[in-house]
Amino acid sequence: MNILVAGPHPDDQELGMGGTIARLASQGHRVLLLDLTDGEPTPHGDRETRARESAEAARILGAERITLDLPNRTVTHSPEARRKVASVIRTFRADVLFVPYPEDAHPDHVAGTRIVEDARFDAKLTKTDLPGDPIYPKWLFHYYATHLRIVPQPSFLVDTTGFAARKREAVLAYRSQFVVNERNRKVADWLDAAGTYFGSRIGTESAEPFFAREPIGLTGLGLLA
Repeated sequence: MNILVAGPHPDDQELGMGGTIARLASQGHRVLLLDLTDGEPTPHGDRETRARESAEAARILGAERITLDLPNRTVTHSPEARRKVASVIRTFRADVLFVPYPEDAHPDHVAGTRIVEDARFDAKLTKTDLPGDPIYPKWLFHYYATHLRIVPQPSFLVDTTGFAARKREAVLAYRSQFVVNERNRKVADWLDAAGTYFGSRIGTESAEPFFAREPIGLTGLGLLA
């Protein structure tokens, strides 16, 4: 299965669902991390550093990575942005999309989610100059980004037991964001705490929360944690 995880900035995917990404990759799924921007400028980073960090984080999780050229801090929902994402969806042949939860404190996250949701529609269109054949990813799920301060009310949780340490390693690969920047040094710790809490809700060591607007079909209860 081809799984595309979109994030407005490099590190959003790792922060929101790094354990799930690692788990899916370990199960043999092809996982592509799509960064809508390069995430710069930041207080302690630059484009070259962020590119190295994001590549290392993807390697740790077992995923691929593509970075688009939308402008950080001013991501705007537009037909052109939708076309860029739809082109990736078609070229990658995405079966599943993950995007940030649509309510968020960061404007880039809100705009980025809407871009990907609409690009999902654009990717199925015929008689267009988009690359590749039409495709409509069957599933679209939302992960919870760290700028959002609400307590998530998820539709489902993914058991990330055995992958929490890899998530932490991937997050800390962004040294300019979570090691050099003193204000963010506790982020990895509270991600660990959140993972432990959500795991406790389903009786596992760790878990990550997700939201689904559309119904999820089951063929049985055998896979429920």
